[in-house]
Amino acid sequence: MRLSLYSGIILACGYTCLTPALAADPTGDWRVADGVANIRVAQCNGSMWGAVSWEKTPGGRDEHNPDVSKRSRPSLGMAILIDMKKKAGVDQWEGQVYNAQDGQLYSSTITPVGTDQLEIKGCVLGFLCGGETWTRVAPPIPSSPANSMAKGAPKTTGAAPKMAAPPAPPPAAGSAPKSTAAAAKPGPKGAADTVGDICLLPEIAGFAHEGRLKQ
Repeated sequence: MRLSLYSGIILACGYTCLTPALAADPTGDWRVADGVANIRVAQCNGSMWGAVSWEKTPGGRDEHNPDVSKRSRPSLGMAILIDMKKKAGVDQWEGQVYNAQDGQLYSSTITPVGTDQLEIKGCVLGFLCGGETWTRVAPPIPSSPANSMAKGAPKTTGAAPKMAAPPAPPPAAGSAPKSTAAAAKPGPKGAADTVGDICLLPEIAGFAHEGRLKQ
């Protein structure tokens, strides 16, 4: 049941469904309503994607996937928001959401509410729409270099890039050098970021390259 909450789907819609959207950037790390996980949202190849970037209880698995061979895959790094496109004239993106409760994809929208909340709504066959509101825990993410990979740009090598903190000013003469501040962490203070740039995750990069989701 814990993994089902990652999808943001519930069958009852509260007052947040009627809250008007304000212009804001939906990228960044967002804490789900009950605090069990963070979802990192980034623009990859022109679409918004979201993947699990932190778990309160490590070691989650996609145990409800109908494909038995995929039930052992880690939920950390798993794509939840799938290929979401900007809707014309409104600050809203629509695409699909992966519901880890049953391993199925459903229609979904994401809508920024101010700068620090993101409304997630999902629908099954156009009805039974529900949603919840996520809370921002990390700043917006600049466009990933991975966005240009499908356009023939050379691929980078090495570890996936992470959100970097602004460079520190040079130390004053005679003073001891100071360490550079770490980037905003998606989880509790001191938690390691093992996901990095979600645009480079095989599941997302494979979809952008071949036009289909590889789970």
